[in-house]
Amino acid sequence: MQFALKLLLTNVIIIVCTQIGRKFPTLGGLIATMPLTSLLVLLWLYNDNPGDFRLMTEYTRGVLWGIIPTVLFFVVALFCFRRQLPLPLVLFAGFGFWLVGAVLHQWLLK
Repeated sequence: MQFALKLLLTNVIIIVCTQIGRKFPTLGGLIATMPLTSLLVLLWLYNDNPGDFRLMTEYTRGVLWGIIPTVLFFVVALFCFRRQLPLPLVLFAGFGFWLVGAVLHQWLLK
């Protein structure tokens, strides 16, 4: 039951961001980048592992440094969209840069 609630809440957040983004794209983007997902994960991790602050600290550190690959994704996507490239190419390029950043992220955090 707890897993189903987590799944439902996560999907509701994504759907709300999409609906808001249709009418107010920049507001939808702002809401999507809010730490809502990280907040939920922190709550669920703490609920599943009460008092394990090492886990919470490591998760938070991963999120903080994970912002860099995410920024790479959006910078590349913005660059590609401004050149009116097709969506599959934009996503491929953005995720390619994100993947390189994510691999570096994991390597540097070890």
